[in-house]
Amino acid sequence: MQVTSRVIRRRIMTLFLLLLAAVGGLIGRLAYIQVGQTQWLSGRAHNLWSRSIPVQGVRGTISDDHGLPLVYTATAPSVLSVPAQVTNKSSTATKLSNVLHMSAEKILQTLQQHKAMVWISPGGRRITDTQAEAVRALHLPGIYITEEGKRTYPEGSLASQVLGITGADNQGITGIEKQYNSVLSGQPGYIEFYANAKGQRMPGTGEQYIPPVNGDNIQLTINTQIQQFVEREIEQSVAEYHPNSVTAIVANPKTGAILAMANYPTFNPAHWRDYPPNTYNQNLAIWQTFEPGSTFKVVTLSAALQENKVNLADKFFDPGYYEVAGHRIRCWKAGGHGSESFLNVVENSCNPGFVALGERLGKQTLFGYIKKFGFGTKTGVDLPGEGNGILFKLSQVGPLELATTSFGQGVSVTPIQQVMAMSAIANGGLLMKPYLMDKETNPVTGQVVRQTQPTVVRRVISTQTSALVRQTLESVVANGSGRSAYVDGYRVAGKTGTAQVAENGHYTSGHYIVSFMGMAPASDPRLVAYLAIDYPRPQNGVVFGGVIVAPIVGRILGDSLQYLQVPKSTQGLSKKFRYGDIPLYTMPSFVGLTVGDAQRTAIESSAQIHTEVVGQGKYVIAQAPAPGTKVAYGQTIRLYLGGQMPQRPAVPPPVH
Repeated sequence: MQVTSRVIRRRIMTLFLLLLAAVGGLIGRLAYIQVGQTQWLSGRAHNLWSRSIPVQGVRGTISDDHGLPLVYTATAPSVLSVPAQVTNKSSTATKLSNVLHMSAEKILQTLQQHKAMVWISPGGRRITDTQAEAVRALHLPGIYITEEGKRTYPEGSLASQVLGITGADNQGITGIEKQYNSVLSGQPGYIEFYANAKGQRMPGTGEQYIPPVNGDNIQLTINTQIQQFVEREIEQSVAEYHPNSVTAIVANPKTGAILAMANYPTFNPAHWRDYPPNTYNQNLAIWQTFEPGSTFKVVTLSAALQENKVNLADKFFDPGYYEVAGHRIRCWKAGGHGSESFLNVVENSCNPGFVALGERLGKQTLFGYIKKFGFGTKTGVDLPGEGNGILFKLSQVGPLELATTSFGQGVSVTPIQQVMAMSAIANGGLLMKPYLMDKETNPVTGQVVRQTQPTVVRRVISTQTSALVRQTLESVVANGSGRSAYVDGYRVAGKTGTAQVAENGHYTSGHYIVSFMGMAPASDPRLVAYLAIDYPRPQNGVVFGGVIVAPIVGRILGDSLQYLQVPKSTQGLSKKFRYGDIPLYTMPSFVGLTVGDAQRTAIESSAQIHTEVVGQGKYVIAQAPAPGTKVAYGQTIRLYLGGQMPQRPAVPPPVH
């Protein structure tokens, strides 16, 4: 083909048009990038250059049922560094050491780390405001001041295992702190600045402060005064009996609200790292499982009455044992109780009588009621780490297993399960879901974000059966094994428990868990209280729940009802005195006396009153038991001291 000038011109024109199209495309692409993708590219650059310093929000306050703070966050300044921005690390370390009281070598090692950000720790964490101002005045490149929160406990170790603990990053680890961590923690903020790939701050750029969102506050159902009553009694029982552990719960049976929950061993949450992990990791009141012993008999009694398998006036003969499948199940009383009514069976906590009730019910019915009362499953209390307990599978239940279960042996339960079962008897037959969070509130407006409503799980027994069981348990306290829990004027109903502990498949000689479950007033219970002591070591060697624990629960109920201003009643059963009982004495008032006069009055009293002084001051401003309370001779009274003399109330004269 001959290449003419015309062909050449055509080719040149084509090449020119192609070149023009390419240039136009590049221009269009550039325009698209510069205009259409400006926002996207800016965002990418922002992400590449931006660095942020965290600023924690204030963790929410946890308070008691009256709004008294049990734990709150006190914020404090802390020092951190972006090592790449520190121009002279040696000089910076020296200057900071003078303010933070840390060695310059330690700070220098921190500044030499190849990290985007480091805390100057420990001296730079949660420093004073004066120190923070001194650091700011140094104008050190790469050194920043931010705020950190520190949990503060105005009531010390009170309710420590309920409240729980927080970690170094202010996160909930146990207890309410963990259960409601997302509510309490809020949202973190930050200080944002721009830096190059080496972490060096880009010149000509400022910084932006994004404020944090503080966490919501939580108000608990815990009543500080009742919690103090419980912890006071636990402390005294530990001093007297030197046990392995103690657990106590007080609840409102009508709602399921937990008013007090405490354990021994306990700890101070402000210094939780100083204690063994099992002390702060395990809340025995919801975690520990053990054979309940005779407190479990309230389930068998309730089932038998509900199913019309027994009339409390019916007679039963107890020779001291009951034959089941070739085994003799013995009564705690050598030789037995002889002929007695089934009311006496309950009053005396007679094992053979309850075995007979278990046989009348049969395994299907008895275990059906055990499950209806909530045993074998978690109660759903709003705390982490709750146990299930252990029940026999129905296919494994033979005559012997049925017999032992009827009086609380061979099953494993938690304290919280027992409290809720007793609450069902107290409130008319309804099993309630226990709870500790009353409401969640906004920290700024105080507006209620969420409030817990009492939850009925199911009906377990009828109101008529509930009333009959309460009457029976009141008789246990007035006339039976729980007589040490009797509180004059407050109609206490309850049941004792003494359970031998099994270890490695065998019951250990001498190792018992003694307990008592009580409610008051029996006619319309306001409170249910439970306390268990694992391996008490009394000096006299007598280990029974009715002897050791019943009087403790009686004091908790009596003091709590008086604090709640529940009026006393004369309608209840009078305490039946037996041979060896000490007559009751009406406690006089020591309020308004000087401590010396009060102690002399107690010493000179024919009731042989012992005194225990609490607090400092010249005058007695309060006492426990309260004036007018009927107590046994030889009772110890606590005298609470203060600086000013209160007006002495009029009280009835002591009756000797």
